[in-house]
Amino acid sequence: MSNVLMVIAPYWHNGTWVFDDDTHDLVKEPFVAGVPDMIDELVEDIPNARDGFRLIFSATPFPGYQKELVWVSEEMGGNWYKSVEPPMEGWLCPALNYYFEAAPEKIFVKPEPLG
Repeated sequence: MSNVLMVIAPYWHNGTWVFDDDTHDLVKEPFVAGVPDMIDELVEDIPNARDGFRLIFSATPFPGYQKELVWVSEEMGGNWYKSVEPPMEGWLCPALNYYFEAAPEKIFVKPEPLG
């Protein structure tokens, strides 16, 4: 059984949000196509978030989740997701497949400060 809750630690690098994941040999994997704006909104209350923050995410709701992202469509091996409030859309690249067997219908997320 794979983890239900997953964690990455995004940080700001060269003008966008990126993350590393040694388990999957991802180094400075960038968020693109609308997702940086979604992250900016998500972390607006976390001081110094650009220095790094913890992002907990899951395909199932969990206590304290902050945002629900809803699957919209597949494109070029990645998947578009939208948030309702505020209304935003972003594309998650094929690295999503490292965390889920198939793109989930919903992704629940919670940002937290590091440390």
